[in-house]
Amino acid sequence: MNSSVLIESFAEFAKFKNIDRPTMMRILEDVFRTMIRKKWGTDENFDIILNVEKGDLEIWRNREIVDDNSEDIWDHDKISLSEAQKIEPDFEVGEEVSEEIQLEDFGRRAVLTARQTLIQRIKDMEKELLFQKYKDLVGEIISGEVYQVWNREVLLLDQEENELLIPKGEQIPKDRYRKGDVVRAVVQRVEIVNGNPKIILSRTSPAFLERLFENEVPEIYDGLIAIKKIVREPGERAKVAVESFDDRIDPVGACVGMKGSRIHSIVRELENENIDVINYTDNLELYIQRALSPAKITSMKIDNENGRVSVFLKPDQVSLAIGKGGQNIKLASKLVDMEIDVFRESEVYEEDISLEEFTDEIEDWVIAELRRIGLDTAKSVLAVSKEDLLRRTELEEETIESVLSILREELEEEDNQ
Repeated sequence: MNSSVLIESFAEFAKFKNIDRPTMMRILEDVFRTMIRKKWGTDENFDIILNVEKGDLEIWRNREIVDDNSEDIWDHDKISLSEAQKIEPDFEVGEEVSEEIQLEDFGRRAVLTARQTLIQRIKDMEKELLFQKYKDLVGEIISGEVYQVWNREVLLLDQEENELLIPKGEQIPKDRYRKGDVVRAVVQRVEIVNGNPKIILSRTSPAFLERLFENEVPEIYDGLIAIKKIVREPGERAKVAVESFDDRIDPVGACVGMKGSRIHSIVRELENENIDVINYTDNLELYIQRALSPAKITSMKIDNENGRVSVFLKPDQVSLAIGKGGQNIKLASKLVDMEIDVFRESEVYEEDISLEEFTDEIEDWVIAELRRIGLDTAKSVLAVSKEDLLRRTELEEETIESVLSILREELEEEDNQ
């Protein structure tokens, strides 16, 4: 393989991989200097001249001519007079000889090794460039085409056919992927695994929802409205606290848009995730009231020291505060960074039955545990899902099932009377 074929094939490969010309020149010179050092021990007295466009390569070895009997004759940058005169008969001691080295002088194996080294260097550089590119894009939305769907993750390809992954845990539960679909997600993180960059995308991250709002709401993009915090149950519900820096702009109205025009596209992207946009305030009591929307709070007691707040509501507002599967109260707690305990007002309606009436069937400590989270009547307990009772109390699943069964049976008897 001559130098022009080697350089042209390398240049074509580098161009295909989008490697710029200065980088390509640097890699070529590094590889050839490595070859020189392996053969002669040093590359200090060698010049390399490259012309990538023409495929030309010139390697010149520069040495000073010394007398055949000189002690310096074995130095890497010296050549004996007799050897120099074989190159040019009229050379004299003290002159400098520049001798051109042909690629073939390195041997066929060295040339083949150089070719493999060049290709490997380009591949390594391509991986580094890909890693740096996506590292700078962490937190930004990108699009990719679904290439393969597996049980644990989905493989996407970007416009340059780089591989991107969305693990199962970063997918919205309602997401359904088919090959060829174009999917939007946020770059969650970039890792190096076995020497290769691994790009992880997410559709469940709060950052994804934040970027979607920035894309749809110009006031957020321009910095007139700030997103203070986002909490999500991906695909189900989200709460977004926003604040306006311009008194003339209503942050909630701007985010929702005329007749919901702005938020509808976000909701569709998130598989109909229900999004509550809340006006942020430094007034903690008011912030908690807004966070628990649509429930209306009668009163509350805030325990800042323990990070808890007790809210008291009318009976018909308890289920609204808790929400489907406990989503509303769970997200509200995360939004305000406090554990929220819901309590019914002490008023007990005639059609309902106080838990105190069940002391002969339900142990006192179980009733106390239910009262601790604001449930003091049969109907208030039955209004909460078993899953939410498990999450919010210290009760075992078997105990909860027993309590629910006792309460249902009693209320059915009441209805039949």
